[in-house]
Amino acid sequence: MSKRNTALKKASWRLAALLPLGAALNGMAMAAERPTKAQATEKKEITLPAVKVKAARDNTSGNYKVGSSTAGTKTDTPLIETPQSISVITSDQMEAQNVSTMAEALRYTPGVQSETFGFEPRTTFIKIRGFDATETGLYRDGLKLSNPGFAVGYSLEPYGAERIEVPRGPASVLYGQASPGGLVNYVSKRPTFDPFREIKFEAGTYDRFQGELDVGGALDERKTLAYRVTGLVRDSETQVDFIKDNRIYVAPALTWKPSDDTTLTFLSHYQKDDTKPSQRLPAEGTLRTNANGKIPTNRFTGEPNVDQYSREEFAVGYALEHRVNDALTLRQNTRYYNNEVDDRSIYTTALLADQRTISRALYESFGKVHGFNLDNQAQFKFSTAVLDHTLLSGLDFQHVGSNSLQTYGAAPNLDIFNPVYGSAVASAPVFKNEDATQNQIGLYLQDQIKFGEHWRATLGGRYDRADSVIKNKLTGLSTTQDDNALTGRAGLVYVADNGLAPYFSYAQSFLPALGTDAAGKALKPETGEQYEFGVKFQPKNQNSFVTLAYFDLTRTDFLTPDPITYANVQRGEANSRGVELEGVASLDNGLNLTGNYTYLNAEVTKSSFTAEIGEPLEYTPEHKASVWADYTVPAGIAKGWGVGGGARYIGTSFGNSYAAKNTIEVPSVVLFDASTHYKWKQFQFSINLQNALDKEYVATAFTSGGEFATFGPRRVVTGSVKYSF
Repeated sequence: MSKRNTALKKASWRLAALLPLGAALNGMAMAAERPTKAQATEKKEITLPAVKVKAARDNTSGNYKVGSSTAGTKTDTPLIETPQSISVITSDQMEAQNVSTMAEALRYTPGVQSETFGFEPRTTFIKIRGFDATETGLYRDGLKLSNPGFAVGYSLEPYGAERIEVPRGPASVLYGQASPGGLVNYVSKRPTFDPFREIKFEAGTYDRFQGELDVGGALDERKTLAYRVTGLVRDSETQVDFIKDNRIYVAPALTWKPSDDTTLTFLSHYQKDDTKPSQRLPAEGTLRTNANGKIPTNRFTGEPNVDQYSREEFAVGYALEHRVNDALTLRQNTRYYNNEVDDRSIYTTALLADQRTISRALYESFGKVHGFNLDNQAQFKFSTAVLDHTLLSGLDFQHVGSNSLQTYGAAPNLDIFNPVYGSAVASAPVFKNEDATQNQIGLYLQDQIKFGEHWRATLGGRYDRADSVIKNKLTGLSTTQDDNALTGRAGLVYVADNGLAPYFSYAQSFLPALGTDAAGKALKPETGEQYEFGVKFQPKNQNSFVTLAYFDLTRTDFLTPDPITYANVQRGEANSRGVELEGVASLDNGLNLTGNYTYLNAEVTKSSFTAEIGEPLEYTPEHKASVWADYTVPAGIAKGWGVGGGARYIGTSFGNSYAAKNTIEVPSVVLFDASTHYKWKQFQFSINLQNALDKEYVATAFTSGGEFATFGPRRVVTGSVKYSF
């Protein structure tokens, strides 16, 4: 490609990204010139008696059920009118369960595996409908958090979330680059114009100490400026010796609302984590018997002075919305983010013949990722004959740059039943050092059509174009790649008068794969296709919601991380079919409920490794179910007292390498959680138990030269006190 063409190409990227911003600013200028609603009605103002309004955050029983979400359509659409299964985890539910990680927040969500590898203090590994979404399915405020080639990792802080949205199935038409299984969208806490302040202190198992702060309110009398600061500091050990779980998190936010038609919110956060890698242990002594006994769940297989996992990330961006008139609304969301990870891990490579000595290796990964996201939207409401339309057009742009340096070498052996640490560890040679950049632009159009009293249709299409450059700094060679695709989706819902809403949808996905395989060849883009049938039910005059969905999802040329190096391996085709059932309710008597069941039949259908064709996808249980209930006494002498409890069932799953038939099976497990809490005046006292019966269990297993397993989280007990003022 000539320099002239390259320059034109870069210019087109920038022009396309900036055009909608100019339109938005022009609309704001026009709005500033015309009289505001307050000015237009100034002479007609009438003073009314003061009315006291009680904020929803004072509701002692919380709320698990939401009526609408933007996750499935990027417009504020009732869930019952959205032809897609979507789960929303509210901040009230997360607080009741006292979750401290994204993995814990997603435990009670159908179709989602958030603790694939059990105890994992570094990164949230996510699988949705059987497919990995760790690298490609994590979003913050509707904008993607990229992790090309597993250069870094993300573990978002749930205390900073207003809610977590999980639309399942391909979402490329609106989001462009996501796992076909679905995505997880973390919605940050926003400023409010009503003042609030809360401080929370927590202590618990493994010398856990944590402090939390959340304050906000208006900054001026006219209530055009509002702020919010959310922060957390944690110092904690974990269930494994020498592994800490320390965190610093702070998220300032500012909202400017110059008129009822315009809102601009600045969002930012800084997070620093200090921990160590999770532990892979021999199958003999964990999943199977060992003549020397059982390997304890607190066993550390690395070197305390060598192993580390430190992450530092920050982001800054804004969400702009301007209502031009009753028909047209413009939005622009943007973010710049930076993530750096230093990961040093000495891990088990084999169990020797004496059944107690393990051979070990040193793996190091030093990664940096920075990115810029921009999503421009224009929403237009209009009618044609008997049809009411909500038309959404959008143009999004993404730039990602990354550097990944990885080393691999031998480490001294260790007696896993009587470990003696402190052995000298030689430096490992570098086997990967590459820089990568990717630009992606997408143009999408969606029409939500309402016809008659009951019918709702959604039609959407998208054009994606992406280019990437990967430079191997060891060889000096560069690999370039250009991809483009058209994707579409369609859905239909019938909303009956009795609250039932059967629906059907079809969706496609397209995902450019940034990186190279083990041979240095550029990865091909993956594609996905899904059919979904379901029915939703929202009973009249009840704050409850039920979704039942059947889906058939096919994924082609998808990526799977190698269990040793976490480098990507590109596979042929896999199919995932299943049923998901979810119900949530927040009743007036103080009872909150959420329950779900997932049946999943996910298997490899095409592969260059013929031995795995027809085999179930690894780490994917066929059955998964959970239920959680929380009750708070709403009135009387016991007002403010509450109890909660939950049960989680995780079915059997298989662990195998990507080139062989399943050879190792992980048994099913049932886990229980519990809580009790009391609200008195401005104080709330809580005690939470996760894995209340302290069940020791193997979370997953895999083959990689030998057979290995990882333990699930043990019992964690925390006590907390929150003061709101």
